[in-house]
Amino acid sequence: MEVVFPPPTTSNKSLPIFINSKPTPRRRCSIIISEIQEIRVCTNRSCRRQGSMQTLETITALAPPTVAVKSCGCLSRCGNGPNLVVLPAGTLVGHCGTRARAAEVLVALCGGAWDSDAADKSLEALALRNKAEIELNNNNFSQAELFLSQAIELRPIGGIHITYKDRSIARLALGNHSGALEDAAQALALNPLYPEAYICQGDAFLAMSHFDSAQKSYLTALQIDPSIRRSKSFKARIANLEKLTAVPD
Repeated sequence: MEVVFPPPTTSNKSLPIFINSKPTPRRRCSIIISEIQEIRVCTNRSCRRQGSMQTLETITALAPPTVAVKSCGCLSRCGNGPNLVVLPAGTLVGHCGTRARAAEVLVALCGGAWDSDAADKSLEALALRNKAEIELNNNNFSQAELFLSQAIELRPIGGIHITYKDRSIARLALGNHSGALEDAAQALALNPLYPEAYICQGDAFLAMSHFDSAQKSYLTALQIDPSIRRSKSFKARIANLEKLTAVPD
């Protein structure tokens, strides 16, 4: 794994990163890196051919909510791709062409140490989450809840706020209103700016006839992401809330 070292600063902290797929003590190195804010994955032609879209998808799904993940253009290391850059430090990491590799790199960057077991568990949790999404789409809510609970127990490096949000949806569909509300709260504790979780929270409040709280949750989601105003499902929620709270003539 190629690493280009950024210049050290007094405000940076040391973060261990390893070179090659199976690090040994002789291959271990430490780079000076500030707190990670963003990871950009090259999706230019060469890196794309080497699997960077899969890398982007995996890191996006598993990144902690405090780390933004985006695609970017060429990072001028085409022979060592797929490449990514960690910001704001400007650290370049190469040879991230598989899901396993992407998960290992993400765990090392965000967890502070190379941990293949944590990477494997994160990938397993992601696979369970993907299975649960299929079950949700097929209205198999009990099976979806089971998969999502198993994913949470694996304690992945990131993406768990999405898992809680999805389980909130499943639990609400199963009539477990308090469980749905609790899961929405867990998702928001992990990511306070997660509009989908506020919508789930609003749905749970609405099912419990807590109309003022439901309205507050929906409006908070709208403040975070004004684009959802155009969503048909969001419009339907607001219309339903207005219907339930309308004063009879």
